Amino acid sequence: MVIRAEADSDWGAAGRVHEEAFGDGGRVAALVCDLRSTPAPLAPASLVATVSDLVVGHVMLSFSRLDAPPRLVDVYVMSPVGVRPEFQRRGIGTALVRQALETASQRAVPLVFLEGSPDYYGRRGFTRADELGFRAPSLRIPPPAFQVACMPGYEPWMTGTLVYSDPFWAHDCVGLRSQGQA
Repeated sequence: MVIRAEADSDWGAAGRVHEEAFGDGGRVAALVCDLRSTPAPLAPASLVATVSDLVVGHVMLSFSRLDAPPRLVDVYVMSPVGVRPEFQRRGIGTALVRQALETASQRAVPLVFLEGSPDYYGRRGFTRADELGFRAPSLRIPPPAFQVACMPGYEPWMTGTLVYSDPFWAHDCVGLRSQGQA
C-alpha cells in the first residue's frame, strides 16, 4: 500500500471510494468535489491510498474556522475518510488518518476536527472536543462523535465553536439525520 497526494487523475477513483464506502448516492463524493474547488485561506489536503496502483482509500483535510474568543483560527476538518469495503480492516484507514495528521502538522495547522466513532478515532490521536472547550457546529453531532486532534501549534486559548465551510452545509453533511427525514 502507498499513501500519496491525490492527483487530478485520481478524482474519479476517489469519488468511487466514497460512493462504495458510504453508500449514500454520491453525496459525500459531491462534497469532496466542492471542497477541492472552494477558495479558502488553507489549501485542502487530499490523500489517496493505492494498492497495485488502484485507489482504495481517500482522506481529505479542508478549511474551517474556530470561532475563538480573541479571534478566528484557521483549522482543518478531516472529512471524509473512506476505504473501499473489500479493503477495509487492513490498516488503510489508519494509515490515511496518520498521514493526514502529519500533513496538518507540517502545515502548522493547530487543530484537526472530525465527526466519527470515538472508539476508532480515539485510538488514532483524537479526543472528545467538548471536553477541551470546543463547541460543535450543529446540535445534530453527538458529543462523543465531535472530536479534535491538537497539533503542535495548538495553544490553550484556542477554544470556541467550530464553523464548517459552506460545502458541508450545502451537501447536508453535518451531523446525524433521523431515519426517514429528508
